[in-house]
Amino acid sequence: MFSRREAVQHRCTQTQNFPFLFVAIFAVLGVVSIFSPLFYCVFPTQPHWYLCSPHCQKSDPISGHRETQINYRKTNLSHILFGISGSAKTWNNRRHYAELWWKPNIIRGFVWLDEKPPENETWPVTSPPYRVSGDTSNFTYTFKRGTRSALRIARIVKESFELGLDNVRWFVMGDDDTFFFLENLVTVLEKYDYNEMYYIGSNSESAGQDAIHSYSMAYGGAGFAISYPLAAELFTVLDGCIDRYASFYVSDQKVHGCISEIGVPLTKELGFHQVDIRGDLYGLLAAHPLAPLVSLHHLNYVQSIFPNMTQIDSLKRLMSAYQVDPGRTLQQSICYDLNRKWSISVSWGYTVQLYPSLVTTKDLETAFQTFQVWKRKSKEQFVFNTRPMSSDPCKKPVVYFLESVENIAQDRSLTRYKRFVDLLECNGTDYAPLFAVEFINVSASTLSPETWKMAPRRQCCEVVNGSDLQVNIRGCNLQSAIQLRV
Repeated sequence: MFSRREAVQHRCTQTQNFPFLFVAIFAVLGVVSIFSPLFYCVFPTQPHWYLCSPHCQKSDPISGHRETQINYRKTNLSHILFGISGSAKTWNNRRHYAELWWKPNIIRGFVWLDEKPPENETWPVTSPPYRVSGDTSNFTYTFKRGTRSALRIARIVKESFELGLDNVRWFVMGDDDTFFFLENLVTVLEKYDYNEMYYIGSNSESAGQDAIHSYSMAYGGAGFAISYPLAAELFTVLDGCIDRYASFYVSDQKVHGCISEIGVPLTKELGFHQVDIRGDLYGLLAAHPLAPLVSLHHLNYVQSIFPNMTQIDSLKRLMSAYQVDPGRTLQQSICYDLNRKWSISVSWGYTVQLYPSLVTTKDLETAFQTFQVWKRKSKEQFVFNTRPMSSDPCKKPVVYFLESVENIAQDRSLTRYKRFVDLLECNGTDYAPLFAVEFINVSASTLSPETWKMAPRRQCCEVVNGSDLQVNIRGCNLQSAIQLRV
């Protein structure tokens, strides 16, 4: 029997390309010493990932995947393989979300269906291509109120790996109603070494859901990313592991259980949003965490994010800003007009809140609870702080929503926000000057993806006098920080 270290060394001496006798002859002739970098590591036939020598390429024999340390390229969309869980019966009702972010011939991936679509229906060219999941009838599933579809969805990462596509660094899983912001997804993944085992995502906004499933689990609706080495390890253990977790309700629980057995923890990124809430998502989006916006889920369960628009049209409006400056989308900036004693909170590309008083930054960065818990009759809480949104219009900010966005220079944008006319408005004298402001213009430089590799810090803004209220977003300095304490 080999020890663990001896077993790895033993495997590194095996070869699938050269007969053992051929190697032995080279050893006798003394040639091995000349070509030692080539023979230092030879990869095994099993789908494992070994880091044996700086001279070796990382390789998997199933996919022929190769990435070298020397010929390193930054991660881009071509390095990601998407696995989207769907159903043949419901795809036509949900495909509109995926078709907004999917880029044919640019990104790679498949919708994994429970069965082949009807022969009399043509698969939409605007949808991702589909695959049919393998048979899971031999697997055990014991959760009484659940559905066996959890089994096939849990296996999507394995079946995606089995496709053997070349040059895959990350496997990204999501649901058919998950909306991905692709450039920001790349920005997040680019921070991590794809040669290591990573499991990246976020948990639920609902403390009740996290308590039931896990606080350390990446939720599949929000989407999660698995690096190639971890996918290779999952390939070998997933099926047996799924049977061990037969009592788990949903697929992401099962995947998380298997990854836990491998010993890899969740790397949490706050831009993945499960959206296990109901009602109006406004409060969360207006005080978005300091992280790139990566995904939104459950959009059929919440109100349209822009008033008086369908959810699809709302996403198109948000995307108009996102396409101009992906990294800045929904990023909050807070500033004060000390002369008029006004407070301003900007959620770039979405909304502006204007207050007729100086409100503390701590309050402004706390989300209004405009939404309800996932299970309406439960007493569950949220995993982030909220503040109540008063029904008294004289205790609420004046709200503006994105109307237009344009590039005003090569690396600078101008977004314009129009006042939302509420049915109930405050008649107080301090609100009258605010109602006179119909539009707010916000200028900002493009937020470089490299910004997210630095220590996080919310950007500052300043009020510029003019006919309309003009706000300029900029990086903070010491003077700005002192000014906010006034």
